[in-house]
Amino acid sequence: MRPIAETISLDDARQRIAKAVRPVIGTERIALSDASTRVLAEDITAAADVPPFARAAMDGYAVRAADTAGAGEDAPRLLAIVGRAYTGRVPEERLETGQCLEIATGAPMPDGADAVIMVERTRPTSDTAVEVLAEVRTGQHVGPRGADIAEGQVALESGAYLNASRVGSLAALGLLNVKVYVKPRVAILSTGNEVVDPGHVLAPGQIYDINRFSLAALVSAHGGTPMPRRAAADTLEDLGRAVEDCRDADVLVVSGGSSVGTCDLVTDVLKAKGNMLFHGIAVKPGKPTAFGLIDGRPFFGMPGYPASCLSNGYVLLVPALRRIARLPEDATRTIRVPLGAAVKSVAGRRQFFSVRVEDGTALPAFKASGDITSLSRADGYIDIPTDVELLEAGIVVEVTLL
Repeated sequence: MRPIAETISLDDARQRIAKAVRPVIGTERIALSDASTRVLAEDITAAADVPPFARAAMDGYAVRAADTAGAGEDAPRLLAIVGRAYTGRVPEERLETGQCLEIATGAPMPDGADAVIMVERTRPTSDTAVEVLAEVRTGQHVGPRGADIAEGQVALESGAYLNASRVGSLAALGLLNVKVYVKPRVAILSTGNEVVDPGHVLAPGQIYDINRFSLAALVSAHGGTPMPRRAAADTLEDLGRAVEDCRDADVLVVSGGSSVGTCDLVTDVLKAKGNMLFHGIAVKPGKPTAFGLIDGRPFFGMPGYPASCLSNGYVLLVPALRRIARLPEDATRTIRVPLGAAVKSVAGRRQFFSVRVEDGTALPAFKASGDITSLSRADGYIDIPTDVELLEAGIVVEVTLL
């Protein structure tokens, strides 16, 4: 047994990780249809106006604003209808004084027109004439050419996170593909003689590999490309080979073997192949977590217990991965609700205590670090400070939602 000599605070661990990791620099060109949630790697300058023509913003009639001066319910202005304009076709008619054109929302404005009167403020008298019952000003209910994006304008800058609206703006410019930063490749390596792939029959003493799948899902959700590996046995030789096989990845996440037992050898491999920046965090669950660099690539040594592994995945791996992937910080959502039962904590250790929210009350969901249902049946967690040993039932707590 090799007890952890000293633990560091969670904030210290986060700072060391943030200082060590670097954003990806590689880029690739992808189809616009695949660009959602990616990060732009080039400035996008508009080659044309959007929209490329002035267009009606309402259903109604394109008019000359001057022809509506003084119009009202009791003083209508009679205009001659000289045509109809629909989307996808530029009107051939040019309006003269006393004329109008029936027009649909989004249709190009005809020459000579400078405003649109809403259909609700008109009263047709025949197929060729309409009474205007309100006055409109120049430009009213008209979307000018280039009002959305002007030719020569930088529509999006490099580093922009491509959400739905930004992908839409790229489509408005007629782009078929776009240059983005590559997703960081994250090798995920489970360890342990007892770990078996799902689908196999368990022999006595064996368990299925949970962490490979939970971590892969977490990586996929936060901008990385998971690269799962077969589980490594608890020997220095097998662990060393497995780590060497992960050199094609940008980040290596190993679960299991980071604690203090005789067969916990992950930190030995990390020390032999790279630089360990810490081992042990004053946090529950997840105390035996290690972090370092191997050839400049981040190496996370996560606890083998599934709840501990995934918990530290949320609080340590996710912020680091999003930084590497150039993604914005994860937008956490919190709610404040009363605690449905008393919760005890460990003095001197920060605890992330999982809860489920039922009928406006936070109820304990944490069972043990080895139980994945401690998180799978939880809606969120309470962050309990190091100086708090007891949370009484009924107090209002802040729940960070998963």
